[in-house]
Amino acid sequence: MTSGADERGAAPPASPDAAEAVFGEAMPKVRRYAELLADDGVRRGLIGPREVPRLWERHLMNCAVVEELLPENAHVVDVGSGAGLPGLVLALVRPDLRVTLLEPLLRRTVFLEEAVQVLDLSNVEVRRGRAEEVHGELHTDFVTARAVAPLSRLAGWALPLLRRNGSLLALKGEQAEAELAASQDDVLKLRPSVSDVIRVGRGKVEPATTVVRVTVTSDGGPPLSAGTRKARGGKKKRGRKR
Repeated sequence: MTSGADERGAAPPASPDAAEAVFGEAMPKVRRYAELLADDGVRRGLIGPREVPRLWERHLMNCAVVEELLPENAHVVDVGSGAGLPGLVLALVRPDLRVTLLEPLLRRTVFLEEAVQVLDLSNVEVRRGRAEEVHGELHTDFVTARAVAPLSRLAGWALPLLRRNGSLLALKGEQAEAELAASQDDVLKLRPSVSDVIRVGRGKVEPATTVVRVTVTSDGGPPLSAGTRKARGGKKKRGRKR
């Protein structure tokens, strides 16, 4: 990977003041990741050059606030991880998480593996493949996805991966409620579940990040991992140093 920007890539915009409140102690590594996205990410076609000026607000911070929905020590599988959004961002801001970046395209997994090495992330595994290829093999507490597929199709890939009481967290846009309503019947046919639309990061990002959450309620998979069950036992997550 190249360092910073050169003639092939653009320098990332300066991080906004609000980013400090979102990322805390993770800021140095997040800045380095922003450099990688703005340079290698653009050069390799993982993000468009027009996204560089809004890299912080639209992408990094928008993804990071999803951590509000994740209890301590959870296992997260990021389906169709692409350039690592949101999975790599969540791993940066929450070192207690175990994150699997699941991505079928070789050029993207190469970028992700290099980024994990550059950022020295011991809590991340990069795995090449499609979600449907690991059904019955991979079980997780949470599946995350951003701009991967319509909800009915995404649920078909994600729900079989979830432990009992695990959740799909799909980052969506302004039409999230309408998309959920239109796909609700299809989702329920896959596994018994409850769904809602929530907004996270209020007061940190503008607009708040919209997430469609689908939580499975059937016994179709193993229960949540021990660490996640323990974390969910209380009303609040244990405070983390920032």
